[in-house]
Amino acid sequence: MPNIGVYHPIIVHFAIALLVLGVIFRWVSLTGRAPFTGPAAATCLLLGAAAAFLAVHSGTDAHGPVERIPGVRQAVMDHEDAGHWARNVFLVVALLEIGALFAKRRSVHIARVALWGSAVVGVFGFAAILKAADKGGDLVYAYAGGVGIRSGDTADVNRLYLAGLYQAAQQARAQHDSARAATLFTQLEREFPNDTNVRLLSIESLMRDRDNARAALTALARFPVRPDDRRLQLRIGFLKADAYVAAGKPDSARVVLERLRSSYPDMQQRIGERLRMIIDH
Repeated sequence: MPNIGVYHPIIVHFAIALLVLGVIFRWVSLTGRAPFTGPAAATCLLLGAAAAFLAVHSGTDAHGPVERIPGVRQAVMDHEDAGHWARNVFLVVALLEIGALFAKRRSVHIARVALWGSAVVGVFGFAAILKAADKGGDLVYAYAGGVGIRSGDTADVNRLYLAGLYQAAQQARAQHDSARAATLFTQLEREFPNDTNVRLLSIESLMRDRDNARAALTALARFPVRPDDRRLQLRIGFLKADAYVAAGKPDSARVVLERLRSSYPDMQQRIGERLRMIIDH
């Protein structure tokens, strides 16, 4: 079978949707109030079981690069174990559904017992899906498993590195560790010198982490920006106002904001809030 690791997130979400709908439809069908839910449940559960099989296979194909990340191996194993358990439970459900389809021709009673078995086992399968999904969420969001490395593309890996540096710098700032925040923002600019957002973050760091508002103003004065780039004009204007306030020049900050208000009348509320902050300051 070909390597389908890159499709793991897509396959997993199809499996979850089909199986959850299948379990719900099966329980509704047993009430006899919605006849369409019987065939719908069988279809969803059989397709979902197939998708669950492919999800496990694609996860096995994808786990290698993720497992090599330091400290991630146990999280990968926990997710795999939960995924195997969910797949096995729904394979049982699929067998019960197939059994019910064949039994209908011979014994309605046996078919109904099989359908009740499918519904009950499906509840355990639903719980198994939740556990596997929770472990998968931990792997992706707590360990960055797959984020930036799933495709193997250099640009994706660089974006992961950028995001890691940025979050580490923001965390250091939140912890009032200005020296570490300044170092990380400097490293960020050194690694990504052509990224406009990174350059602005580095200038902001001069003001916030190094307490050097004058250097920030000098850098902003040299910062290239097109007259038609509204977003960048606003961001630089707000940074200049903040830097002037930090440098003890609130009047200059007000002048900058008044110019922005004149140029962008649709931003009255946001600019007005900045002006009030300067007054209160």
